[in-house]
Amino acid sequence: MKKIVSLLAILVTFFGTAQIVEPVKWSSSVVKVSDTELDLIITANIENNWHLYSQFTPEGGALPLVFTFKNQKGNYQLIGKTKEGKYKKSFNEIFEIEEYYFQNTAKFTQRIKILNSKLKTVDVSVDGQACIDGKCVQTEANLKFNLPELKVLETTETVIDSAAKNTDSVATNDADSTKQTVTSVKDSNNPTPKKEEKSLWTIFFLAFLGGFAALLMPCIFPMIPMTVSFFTKQSKTKAAGIKNAILYGLAIIAIYVLLGSLITGIFGAEALNELSTSVTFNLIFFALLVVFALSFLGAFEIVLPSSWATKIDSKADKGGIVGIFFMALALAVVSFSCTGPIVGTLLVESASKGGLAPIIGMLGFSIAIALPFMLFAMFPGWLNSMPKSGGWLNTVKVSLGFLELAFAFKFLSNADLVLQKHWLERELFIAIWIAVFAAWALYLFGKYMLPHDYEKADKIGVGRLVMAIIVTTFTFYMIPGLWGAPLKILSGLTPPMTYAESASGFGNGNSSTAELPEHAHNGPHGIVAFEDYELGLAYAKKVGKPVFLDFTGDACANCRKMEDNVWSDKSILPILKEKVVLISLYCDRKIELPKSQQYLSKTTGKQVITIGNKWTDLQISRYKSNSQPLYVIIDNEGNDLEGVTPMAFNTNIEEYKKWLEDGIAKFKK
Repeated sequence: MKKIVSLLAILVTFFGTAQIVEPVKWSSSVVKVSDTELDLIITANIENNWHLYSQFTPEGGALPLVFTFKNQKGNYQLIGKTKEGKYKKSFNEIFEIEEYYFQNTAKFTQRIKILNSKLKTVDVSVDGQACIDGKCVQTEANLKFNLPELKVLETTETVIDSAAKNTDSVATNDADSTKQTVTSVKDSNNPTPKKEEKSLWTIFFLAFLGGFAALLMPCIFPMIPMTVSFFTKQSKTKAAGIKNAILYGLAIIAIYVLLGSLITGIFGAEALNELSTSVTFNLIFFALLVVFALSFLGAFEIVLPSSWATKIDSKADKGGIVGIFFMALALAVVSFSCTGPIVGTLLVESASKGGLAPIIGMLGFSIAIALPFMLFAMFPGWLNSMPKSGGWLNTVKVSLGFLELAFAFKFLSNADLVLQKHWLERELFIAIWIAVFAAWALYLFGKYMLPHDYEKADKIGVGRLVMAIIVTTFTFYMIPGLWGAPLKILSGLTPPMTYAESASGFGNGNSSTAELPEHAHNGPHGIVAFEDYELGLAYAKKVGKPVFLDFTGDACANCRKMEDNVWSDKSILPILKEKVVLISLYCDRKIELPKSQQYLSKTTGKQVITIGNKWTDLQISRYKSNSQPLYVIIDNEGNDLEGVTPMAFNTNIEEYKKWLEDGIAKFKK
């Protein structure tokens, strides 16, 4: 009985890994719009629990959907961009970005204008990525739209079905069997709304803290007792004073929320979503934050025209609700030199998130600004406990300047990562942050003064000393990062560890690329890795080791989980470093192959155009699987080892170790 159970377990393992997964089925249709215009409708039917990613999903995570409209010149013209239905959002904790995706079905519409009346068909290729629980597959289709003769097409809703026959890479039976496997993996009621809610709450909380930071600016803090005293003295009763102060606070909230709404309304959610991955906007944000930082550090003041404040102040004298609103507007204008950089930074960060983020951000910021005015009006006695204005306010302002300067380089890093120019690699980024935070610490210790400081103090307060110690500690914490320390606190802020001068930092001479085998590079955790199958195979044959094939992807979340949690284990890492030759084949790389190396796949019947296509075709043809990660141990002649089955995603250290050791033992026999 035990043998039967063991045999069944082996069969389940084999068929669970060696299978073709086609979670998306594509179809197409045509709808007449006018005598010269047509809508090309593309529909995706998505397997339960799978996610198909939007055209607009940010870079750094799953790959966005791409439509390629072929043979346009002289035949037809695209009108606008390809429109798509409403997508969902979910925060990916591995890549630390929000991803946009569809479930169950998705519809895409591209309007075209016919230029050639003899045109009979339009060919469109679709290239995207679908994932479930971190396991991702490439989804591709070549769609052919059969165009009717427009003079015959009389109804406005005539639809010609041209389902994408023969474009799927595998048989329907295989896809159906896949559905049986994957639908039990994940509940269809996934926690997407909670993720998005979590992200918006994070923005609200950070904006709320930003509002309190703005309160401590020299141009706002002294106004609190003045404004509250005005309401309490001018109002006929205490209740009226409290009412007016509350209206004043609500007016402040309304003004800032209106600003966030205008940002969203003018640019739109989709445009804002694209900001985080745009090189141009990241460079603009970098420049803006540097300007804001220099302003806080005392280089200059950012002010609005004085005439604006004068006109608004005159309106505030009218009294009543209108007068209170203009008093709040006057506060916003007069305090702009202090709040401008904070509001600007907040809008930059929240705008890059898209959707309601700018509105939520302004709501959190304005509530923090308005609360003290309302609370002190209700309890005037509290004013006596407020600290007096003084040099400490400028210390807060300067501290925010150093933070602005540090975070500016995050946007510069984003642009560099997208361009892959390696101008701002991990070591340089960390070195800049160390310099900024060290300068901040020295300032807090009173070692130098900046333009807006009143005078150099002989002693510093306890609060300033505590802050100086915290900043100094953080500065020392970052220093090991220059030599390859992971700096987990800064995860998502610094460039990834693989985007560095060397995998272990510039100080570790043992990891220099000069000592690597030809065509190899330092992979995860310093493992020597190849990205070309033939070159890696030749090296394995030279050194007499088996090959560890790693079918992976740049946007594969489960691949990163395996590398971070399994490969790094002290019982696994020595095996990968010393006993096998790692060949990582990235199945989602969109780098085009030379024309001479492009071919028609005998297995799928699809054109193999990119590097990702090539390795996906290899995975499908040899192992009947197209999902990553997939791990295979083969000999150095390129032959599969008898009795060694592929291993898919598996975080069980002991099982993974046994699988590795069994494969290596089979190679040695």
